[in-house]
Amino acid sequence: MEETTNLPTVRQAGIRYGLIGGVVSIAFFIIMNVTGDVTAWYWKWIGYLITGVLIFLAHKYYKDNGNGYMAYGQGIGIGVWFGIISSAISSVFSYIYMKFIDSGFADAIKEKAISDMEAKNMSEEQIEQAMKFASMFMSPEAMFIMGLIFGIIGALIIALIVSIFTQKKNPEPTF
Repeated sequence: MEETTNLPTVRQAGIRYGLIGGVVSIAFFIIMNVTGDVTAWYWKWIGYLITGVLIFLAHKYYKDNGNGYMAYGQGIGIGVWFGIISSAISSVFSYIYMKFIDSGFADAIKEKAISDMEAKNMSEEQIEQAMKFASMFMSPEAMFIMGLIFGIIGALIIALIVSIFTQKKNPEPTF
């Protein structure tokens, strides 16, 4: 009787780590909130680093539990699935948080943006114009949509980079 093994698919690896990424992003959001300044520049870079590490781990999982190989395109596919799932989870959480838990969250971000612009000696007219534009994107619904779109795009870009280093071509490709 021949033994069959269940090799992970690109989608399975991406979804598995996308779920982990979604939970990690919620924890990360809570940590940012507790520290008090969610708009600090360094949070963005820490988020990119976390995403890169999780995509790396998804690639490692795929290779370790598969045949040991992963083509560049497969790495990108894993990253895209990761982005879809983790962005969906974090965007739903953000929407619920801003809509039902802390409805003043967007206002706090707006106030911080205004104080930052005032510190840069921008005129009242410039600040008003900038905030009029920014306000269109500050509703929970708009932030949900932007979270999905930019989360997937960000994961794709990071996967494009990480896959360069994690790919391992099969010397005997199967067709």
